[in-house]
Amino acid sequence: MSPAFMITGLLWLSMAGLAYALARRASYWRLGRATPAGMYGWTDLLRIPKRYFVDLHHVVARDPYIARTHVATAGGAIAALALVFVNYGLAIYSPWLDRLIAVAALAMLVGVVFVWRRRRDASAIPARLSRGPWNTLPWLLGSFAIGLALLTLLPAAATSGALAVVIALLIATGAFAMTFGAARGGPMKHALAGLMHLAFHPRRERFGAGDAEAFPPTALKTPDLQAHEYGVATPATFRWNQLLSFDACVQCGKCEAACPAFAAGQPLNPKKLIQDLVTGMVGGTDAQYAGSPSPGIPLGKHGGKPDLPIVSALIEADTLWSCTTCRACVQECPMLIEHVDAIVDMRRNRTLTEGDLPGKAPEVLANLRETGSAGGYDIAARYDWAVDLNARVAAPGQTVDILLVAGEGAFDMRYQRTLRALVKILNEAGVDYAVLGGRETDTGDVARRLGDEATFQRMAKRLISTLDTLSFKRIVTADPHVMHSLRNEYRALGRQYTVQHHTSLIAELVEKGKLSAKASAALSDKRITYHDPCYLGRYNGETEAPRRALKSIGIKVVEMERHGMRGRCCGGGGGAPLTDIPGKARIPDIRMADARAIGAEVVAVGCPNCTAMLEGVVGPRPEVLDVAELVAAALE
Repeated sequence: MSPAFMITGLLWLSMAGLAYALARRASYWRLGRATPAGMYGWTDLLRIPKRYFVDLHHVVARDPYIARTHVATAGGAIAALALVFVNYGLAIYSPWLDRLIAVAALAMLVGVVFVWRRRRDASAIPARLSRGPWNTLPWLLGSFAIGLALLTLLPAAATSGALAVVIALLIATGAFAMTFGAARGGPMKHALAGLMHLAFHPRRERFGAGDAEAFPPTALKTPDLQAHEYGVATPATFRWNQLLSFDACVQCGKCEAACPAFAAGQPLNPKKLIQDLVTGMVGGTDAQYAGSPSPGIPLGKHGGKPDLPIVSALIEADTLWSCTTCRACVQECPMLIEHVDAIVDMRRNRTLTEGDLPGKAPEVLANLRETGSAGGYDIAARYDWAVDLNARVAAPGQTVDILLVAGEGAFDMRYQRTLRALVKILNEAGVDYAVLGGRETDTGDVARRLGDEATFQRMAKRLISTLDTLSFKRIVTADPHVMHSLRNEYRALGRQYTVQHHTSLIAELVEKGKLSAKASAALSDKRITYHDPCYLGRYNGETEAPRRALKSIGIKVVEMERHGMRGRCCGGGGGAPLTDIPGKARIPDIRMADARAIGAEVVAVGCPNCTAMLEGVVGPRPEVLDVAELVAAALE
C-alpha cells in the first residue's frame, strides 16, 4: 500500500467522519427554539477567524501554559489537516508539502506532550479539570501526530507491510477521536461546536456585531411576555444557539474555580450545570460526568431528555437560586459561554409559571408590586436622610445637570451614611444636582434577577414615566445595580440614559479641580484595599475610577489577589441574600478573608450591597467604608 493511497483514504474517511460529527451534533442543537428571523446567516461563518484569534484567544491567554499548548496542538492539527487536504485531496503529491505536513504534525505533538505533562500526575491535576476521557485525549491526539509525522518523513519503501498498518492505526485512532468520537459526545466535540458557537453566538454584541447600542453585552435579553415567553422549562425550550454554546464547553473548570457559590459549598457548579444541560439535550444521566459535582449533590441520580422538565430531573432548584449573577463564570470562560443568561432563563420559568421561589424572595416581589419598594417602605420617605443637606428635589420644567438616584438602599441607615457623604461632596464641588425625591420607585433590578420579568417591566415603565417628566443631562447613583438597570437594561424598553457611578463622578471632579481633598495621616497610613462590585466591574467595565478617586486623596490601594474584572463577589447580587441557599461557608466571609490575607485595615467599597454583605461578617475584620465616605472625610 503506497503512502499516498493510505493518506488519501484516511483523509476522505476523516472528512466523512467530520461531516457526520457536525450533522450528529447539529441534530441536537436544532431541537432548540428558533432565533429571530434574519438574525443569523451563513456569512456569520466568515466571522470565526477574528472571533477566535482576537475575541476568544485573549481569554485563553490568561493561562500562558495552556495558551501555548493550545497554539501548538490546535494550530498544528489544523495546519496539518489543511496541508493534507491540499496535497492529497487535490492530488498534488508534493514532497515539499509533505515536509510541511511533518512540521505541523511535530508541532502538534509538542503541544500534546505539554498537555500530557499537566495531566500525568493525578495528584497535581487541578480539581477543576475533568478527568476520564480528557485524560486519554492526549494519547489519542499524540498517536495521530506521530502517525502523520512518520508517514511523511519515512521513505516510501519503509512504509509498507506491518509498519504501514501501525501508522494507519495511529492516524486512524486520532482521527476517530476528532470526528466520530466528537459525534458521540467525546472531548473533541468542543472544537467543532466551539467554532460554530463563535459564528452563531447568542450575544453578538460581545463582538461588536448587531445593535450593541440597543443591546449592551451584559444586559439580560428581554422576553416577549405577550408571546408567552416565560423562560426555559426544558432543554428544548432554549434557543438552538444556546444549546450549541453548551456543547462548546471544554470542561476546563475555570468557571467552577471562579464561582463564589461553589467556593462557599452551595449546590452550584457552573461547569456541571452546563454539562447537565448537554445531558438533557442528548438524553441520559450525569453518571458519566468526570468532574467535580455540584456541592452536596451526588452523581448518577439526575437525568433528562430534551422535552422533560429541567428542574428536579436534571438540576435541583437550589442550584439555580444559589447563583449571585456575578458573571465571574462568564468572565473566565475561554469558550465565551453565557452561564448567567441560562440560569436567569430557567429562573423565569420557575417564577412566572410555578411561583416557586425560596426564602424571602416572594415577600420582596409582593412588596415591589404593591408599594414600589422591595422593603415595603413608604417611598415618600426615601430621601428623609437628606432634609438637612439642602438637596434640591427635581421637578418638572426645571433643568438640572445631574439627577441623583439613590436606589432601594436609601431606606437603610448604613447606606444613608454613604449618600450623605456623596451629597456633601456634591455641595462642596458646587455641582448642579437634584435628587429624585419621593417619586423615586425601584428600578426592578432584583425582580429581574429573580426571574420576575413581569414585575421588572412594570417597575421599569413606572420609573421611566417619572424620568420622562424631568429635564437632566445625566444620572448619578452610588448603587451599581441601579446604574446597570438604567444604563443598560432600560434600553430594550426604549430609553437610553447617560448614567455615571458616583466614584467616577468624584474622580472627574478632582481631575477638573473642583475638589481638593487630602486624607489625614491616620487614614493614609492605613493599609487600604478596594473591593470591586460585580455590577460595576464585570457588568459595566468600571474598575479604575474608584481607584483614581482614592489615589486623588493620597490613599494607596493594596490589591487583593482577585481584583478588577476578576474580583471575587461579595454574595449580594442576583437576589442571593433573599433566597439564602445554605452552604458550608458564607461568600462575604470568603471575600473578607481575601482582605485579611493582605493585612487590610480598611476595605473601600462602591456598592451598598457590598457594604451590607461585608459588614455582616462576624468577628474581627477590616473596617468597611464607601469611597464617598473616605473622600468626604478627607474634605473635612
